[in-house]
Amino acid sequence: MKARSVQQLFDLSGRTALVTGGSRGLGLQMARALGEAGARIMLASRKAEELEQAAAELQAADIDARWVAADCAQEADIQRLASETLQRMGEVDILVNNAGASWGAPAEDHPLAAWDKVMNLNVRGYFLLSQALGKASMIPRGKGAIINLASIAALGGNPLAMKTIAYNTSKGAVLNFTRALAGEWGHYGIRVNAICPGFFRTKMASVLIDTVGEDKMKAGAPLGRLGDDEDLKGLTLLYASDAGKHITGQWMAVDGGVSAIIAA
Repeated sequence: MKARSVQQLFDLSGRTALVTGGSRGLGLQMARALGEAGARIMLASRKAEELEQAAAELQAADIDARWVAADCAQEADIQRLASETLQRMGEVDILVNNAGASWGAPAEDHPLAAWDKVMNLNVRGYFLLSQALGKASMIPRGKGAIINLASIAALGGNPLAMKTIAYNTSKGAVLNFTRALAGEWGHYGIRVNAICPGFFRTKMASVLIDTVGEDKMKAGAPLGRLGDDEDLKGLTLLYASDAGKHITGQWMAVDGGVSAIIAA
């Protein structure tokens, strides 16, 4: 077989992607990247108004984008999301598990309900949606790409001021979920990889950034800045496309070098 060009390897024309938590922030950035490469996009999150606005934004950029409102912490909603996506879009080639939650509280006083909320969305939801689309679409066709959003919080502990033990624990679980699923589903032709973002100015991270101070957060990264609206696009496209067809069970930090300092 003649080797394809770089442009051909990254081309997602004819493929369909489902992006959870896709109405804003990192999810919308990743959805845009996939759409710009030619994929049709289904966005999912809890709030219909935000989804409608996000889909319109993508459509204005000539991206085929649709949406389904669903709570990915609820099993019934996950099954409905998978079923409706397949019904409206056909087979799903790419799944981006991005919907997530965090909670700040000291470990000794962390509410159990909050712990369960974080785990149900950040871990259980990823598993259930991957299982649903794997069985219904990816496994029968012998192909698919799953991208799980972890975090650099998965790579170690946090300073005392952060108090996000449930979030850190859930994202550590996402990394091993990624490795385990990649090992099990590789023979089906399904690739599973994870992205570990650092500090981006998202709604989830804004409280921490405002508390610590943006200048201090920037100073803690070797590149001296926070992530922006472009920084996840390249890795997302690599994982989703044939350019990454020999990559599975891996994670990469997109954090301006913060994790390199932690590791050192």
